[in-house]
Amino acid sequence: MSGESSKTRIARRAAREVRDGYYVNLGIGIPTMIPAVLPEGMTVLFHSENGILGMGPPPSPGEEDADLVDAGKRAITAVPGASYLCSDDSFALVRGGHLDLAILGAFQVSERGDLANWSLPGRLTGIGGAMDLVAGTRRIVVTMEHTTRDGQPKILRECTYPLTGRRVVNLIITELATIEITERGLLLKEIAPGVSVDEVQRATEAPLTVDRWLTLME
Repeated sequence: MSGESSKTRIARRAAREVRDGYYVNLGIGIPTMIPAVLPEGMTVLFHSENGILGMGPPPSPGEEDADLVDAGKRAITAVPGASYLCSDDSFALVRGGHLDLAILGAFQVSERGDLANWSLPGRLTGIGGAMDLVAGTRRIVVTMEHTTRDGQPKILRECTYPLTGRRVVNLIITELATIEITERGLLLKEIAPGVSVDEVQRATEAPLTVDRWLTLME
């Protein structure tokens, strides 16, 4: 793993949250790397809100199909048995609570699990299906780099960007740590090899409680 990028390591750790037989929605960015790092032998149906249940890994260069894309308009493949859905049915699947897990990117997460992942200052975008996903999915895992490009924390006491949902995130996975969101705040469950608890706290605005069984991220 020493030669892996930080994003690949995050994706590999997030893949451990997926269970055999799950229906899983993958957000834009790091989450799209997860199908390629799943343990062999797992049967997982990945969902994209534009209307596919059964996404596979990205296609090899030159083998892209212009009609086969995810909600972020990235080229995808489909596994045997994949289903194609109209928008109504795709969102009925989400809103009906049929997804076991959504793994999403984020701009900010608060200590209470508030999520901001659709709009940045000066950049007007649509919220898309994110609001439906965080409201209708059983468990929400966020994968992101721990700080912004200029070193500012992304795990905050309060989000400053427009919210996608309040108290919706269950787990945060970054290149530095795995952090669970509990009723009492942020619980530091795992730290990356070579990283100290103090380093994680300095990169995090909100206070952390260290799990008594703190372990290293695999």
